[in-house]
Parts: sequence; C-alpha cells; structure tokens
Amino acid sequence: MWETPTLNEIIYAGILFGWVVFVTLFLCRKIYEVMLRRGAPHNVAVYYNRKIIHILTGGLVAVLVPLLFNSYLPIAVLVAVLAIGNLLPHIRGKIYHWYQVPENMFEVHFIIMWGLFMGLGFYLNNLSLGVLPVIFMSVGDGITGLVRNTIYKRRTKSWWGNIAMGAFCIPVGLFVMGLSGAIAGAGASIVEKFELGKIDDNITVPLLSFLLMVILPWLGVP
Repeated sequence: MWETPTLNEIIYAGILFGWVVFVTLFLCRKIYEVMLRRGAPHNVAVYYNRKIIHILTGGLVAVLVPLLFNSYLPIAVLVAVLAIGNLLPHIRGKIYHWYQVPENMFEVHFIIMWGLFMGLGFYLNNLSLGVLPVIFMSVGDGITGLVRNTIYKRRTKSWWGNIAMGAFCIPVGLFVMGLSGAIAGAGASIVEKFELGKIDDNITVPLLSFLLMVILPWLGVP
C-alpha cells in the first residue's frame, strides 16, 4: 500500500492532478460564465458545476486508479493537496465562486472521503471495495444532482434524483461486485436523500455502500 511509487506512477499522479485543476479552475469557470450569460441563476450554475466536478474528476480518476497505480502513496499526496487547496479559500473567505458556496465545505468532505475509501481499497487489497463506493459518490450522486437541478433549478432533495442514481448505481454495482454490489448501489441511492446536519451525502453514500459490500458477503450474499 505504502510502497515507493514508480516514476510512472508519479507522472500519472501529476497528470491527474493537472486534469483536476483544469476542470475545477478553468473548465467549470468557463461553464459558469456561459450559463450566466444565458440567463441561469448563480446558484443553478454553481450546483451544475459541483456535479460536473464530481463526475469528471472524482469519477474519472477513480476508474483510472486500478489501471495506473499499485502504490497508494501518490494518491494520498494528491488527495491531501486537493483537500487543502479547497479548504483554504473557505478559511480566507475568498471562495472559488463558480463551484464553492460559503454555507458549507461539502466539496472538502468529498475529497477526504474519496481518499479514505480508495485507501481502504488498497489496504484490503481489493480495489473494488474502494472504487465502487467512490463511483457511487462521484458519478451516482453527480447524476442525482444534475437531474434535480434540471427539474427544480436549486439544490434540493427529491426522489427523482435518487431514482436516477439507482438506475446507475445498481447495475454498476451488480457488474462489479455481484448481488452485494447491487444492494450497496441501492442503499447508496436511498441514503443520499438524507442529510444529518454537517454529515452530508459525501459521507453517508460511500460509508454505507462500503459497509454493505463488506458485511453482505459474510452473510452469504454473493
């Protein structure tokens, strides 16, 4: 898990870091500006961007991790830099207004949970247990937000979004982990509907799905 990364892994981590920076600081800023010119409210443009970042950074990078890395170390460094980079604007009171909001730091939760569960996948020597909860959180929740934002034009919780999330997460979970993965996908799609104060869906979605994929095989669920 913590073995010395190869030169190729360091290069891959640098490329992925550049991609994340490009999406968050350049691409989404341009999308924000275009949406505002077309009459979209600020909050709608911001919420779209947050979900675009979920999918294009968290989701895409998660899929690439098993293909590119044998060591978790470069990923841990990448996660730490990104978490600090997203936390500092909140501390300084100068947020990246095209995707951050002053009322919460949920994007920081997203980065930390992404790194935590990816690390658990490496530690358990089963990257599916790390990647799949992250995919549910990144792409599944991203789809949920895009559907809700399209329908309601604001950040809200609606079962229409959860149905869309389930339509993605359940078959993906079934394909990757079998029945236990499908149940985990369903559980993630349901728990996303609920928030408990500062414990948002970036925490509950990967946590519940990970626990289900660990516990269900012990109970004989394939």
